[in-house]
Amino acid sequence: MNWGTKLIIGMLSFIVFIVILGIIMMRSETDALIDTNYYEKGLKYDKEYLQKEQVIKDNALPTIQLLGQDILITFKTEASGSLKIIRMAKKSMDRHMGFNTGNNKTLVLRPHGLAKGQWKFILQWKNGGGGAYLNEQEILIP
Repeated sequence: MNWGTKLIIGMLSFIVFIVILGIIMMRSETDALIDTNYYEKGLKYDKEYLQKEQVIKDNALPTIQLLGQDILITFKTEASGSLKIIRMAKKSMDRHMGFNTGNNKTLVLRPHGLAKGQWKFILQWKNGGGGAYLNEQEILIP
């Protein structure tokens, strides 16, 4: 096979490759880069952003600490809301729960079933005065 034949075969292979990609693109129903409910997600993002900013504005950042076998989440005021515990490495280990601290302002968790490693705690709560807050913190469970 001479050099010219190899060049023609290479060019034809490239053209066939491009045509196949074009056919695949034309047959796909949705574009992965376009979200079908972008408007709702945008509104949710704005709400979450304002709640995160409110934590800073009101100096309401809760502290999360490991104390023996327990995880203590201490708020500045009485709080009620929800806690998502997310395992970055394995979605099936994620947890979601509601809480109400009462007057002691502290949420005590016994991490039964929480594997050692990196976790993300997403707290969304309201205080007694009706302020809405959102905070995300990463925790390393030894």
